[in-house]
Amino acid sequence: MKPVELKNGIYWVGAVDWAIRDFHGYETPHGTSYNNYLIDDEEPTLLDAVHHNFVDISIENISKIIDLKKIKHIVINHIENDHATGLEKILEMVPSANIYMTDRGKKGLNRFLDLSKYKVIVVKSGDTLKIGKRTLQFIETPMMHWPDSMFTYIKEDRVLISQDAFGQHIATVERFDDEFVNNRSMEELEDAVIDYYANILMPYGNVIKGKIEEIKMLGIEIEMIAPDHGVIWRSHIDEILYLYSEMVDAKAKLKAVIIYDTMWHSTEQMVFPIARGIENEGVPVKIIKLRATPKSVAVKEVWKSRGVIVGCPTLNNGVFPSVAEFLSYLKGLKPKNRLFAAFGSYGWSGEAVKEMYETAKAMKLEVFEPGIRVLYKPSEEDLAKCYEFGIAFGKALKEYHAKI
Repeated sequence: MKPVELKNGIYWVGAVDWAIRDFHGYETPHGTSYNNYLIDDEEPTLLDAVHHNFVDISIENISKIIDLKKIKHIVINHIENDHATGLEKILEMVPSANIYMTDRGKKGLNRFLDLSKYKVIVVKSGDTLKIGKRTLQFIETPMMHWPDSMFTYIKEDRVLISQDAFGQHIATVERFDDEFVNNRSMEELEDAVIDYYANILMPYGNVIKGKIEEIKMLGIEIEMIAPDHGVIWRSHIDEILYLYSEMVDAKAKLKAVIIYDTMWHSTEQMVFPIARGIENEGVPVKIIKLRATPKSVAVKEVWKSRGVIVGCPTLNNGVFPSVAEFLSYLKGLKPKNRLFAAFGSYGWSGEAVKEMYETAKAMKLEVFEPGIRVLYKPSEEDLAKCYEFGIAFGKALKEYHAKI
């Protein structure tokens, strides 16, 4: 794609990755983009450096605007591979450029690139850089979602370069939110935001909340938010800030998701009467089979739902592998304010349900106990018990939701 002007003299010079489907273990069925930005001012400045596989595209885009050798400053807001590994090739062409990053960014990036050959300037919150008509203000954002992270605010244009915050994994020809909404829908865009937040930023909700409050206290006016993935926000600023405020508080709808896997369909047969019981309590239910669904999609549904029920057969005295993988993935994301229950079938010992509850308690989730277990194939009596379990969970979920 060609460069796109955000505001007078500020350009998107990144690349779109239409083909990626696995982003360090997080499924990306819609691809992604690697966004970086060029400010054409008296001292031309590049913000971030894209993934090394796409750096030639970014260099080509920059070259359509200015001679790359004229770049005076390079700001690295985040040192993760998809934003910084293209830096080495860029520095081969502009070795005299000043590089700005946090202290932790310098220490981390030095493990991948010998920075001793370059002029690295460590910045902290409140530091500024005058590049001509514009002033850049740096705002450290440690653990959003790496320790090195920071925002860069272009004061005169009221543009916030937000690195991974407010992003989405979408490969699209639309560069701006209003273009995307006009061609698709706001619902689809919000769903992409939730998917991204749930699978990447969920553990850092309190940090993000504090940083949003800090930005408000600093009196920073925002007319545009330019993340390092996905579309750029210029028309729905209030909507994305409100959505983030909802997400960082772990708000969810009164609904339940049943996430399960099965060996010989015994656990699967338990799913449907449980779902009917919950629905009969007036609570919507979504059902997800793990081996038929990316775990990132399952996590997104956990994020949307106040109640989470996990079904699993016992295999080798433990949790079935696909369910164990999902729970391990979920545990790392540190969900909160969810009601958890478990069920499953077994042939000999039946430890899976107990182990799932132990994992939920380790996550500090509210648990609805006891779970329900069935020996081998569920009988009509077992299925009736599953239905009653669903009713009981639905009632408990409504009470729990009312308290949150």
